[in-house]
Amino acid sequence: MPNSKLLVPILNFLQCTTPDAWVDEAKKTENLQLILTDHMLCELKAAQSAMFLIRKYAVDKDSSKVLLEWLKPFEQFIYKKTGTLATLKKAEKLTKSILPKSESNYGQDLIDKMVLLIKEELHHFYQVLEIMTRRNIPYQNITAGRYAKGMLKHVKTYEPEALIDKLIIGAYIEARSCERFAKLAPHLDDELNKFYLSLLRSEARHYQDYLTLAADIAGKDIGDRIRFFGQVEAELILSRDTDFKFHSGLPG
Repeated sequence: MPNSKLLVPILNFLQCTTPDAWVDEAKKTENLQLILTDHMLCELKAAQSAMFLIRKYAVDKDSSKVLLEWLKPFEQFIYKKTGTLATLKKAEKLTKSILPKSESNYGQDLIDKMVLLIKEELHHFYQVLEIMTRRNIPYQNITAGRYAKGMLKHVKTYEPEALIDKLIIGAYIEARSCERFAKLAPHLDDELNKFYLSLLRSEARHYQDYLTLAADIAGKDIGDRIRFFGQVEAELILSRDTDFKFHSGLPG
């Protein structure tokens, strides 16, 4: 596997590796449109999830509005099919400062890490769309897979445990993305191979940022909770899944 040194902590964190059967399905030429489309949607979902966390837990009302406006062009492209590569390129940058709530217990570190993550996820969204545009692959709506929902249904209902659980889930999603980019890249054409390998470093940092935030906010050992979600995530990856997607389980 490429970038093996970078991937060591990722592979130690995940409780299973991606089955070869998933790779065999993902590398098929006829599935390229689906893989790229779902990848692009995953980048938006990652940005949305990070934005939800900082809007709910960390920023004031005015900053919340700024964040919503930042994401709006990307959401309109996906949900209303309006906008172009040029308009999304302009929308990538956050031009206004984001301020923490005066009563927030989570503060600037959560904002800094999540704003950087959002910037990178939106840039990756743009890059995938750019590749699809060059290849004359049209964007078509697809339904969400079971993966994230399968973990989110186990989130506790009280704080700060709910936030800690969501951060742990975010770490698993980012780690799995990193592992799959590395495993799939050698089977793709040169452009996609280089693109997917270029994403590894940011995805690896994202998973570490999520885990660091979870541990800092908990202020206690969260190893049991991390292992619990690792078991849930591994079950989703290793069990049969009739809905083939970027984060799906065994094709079936």
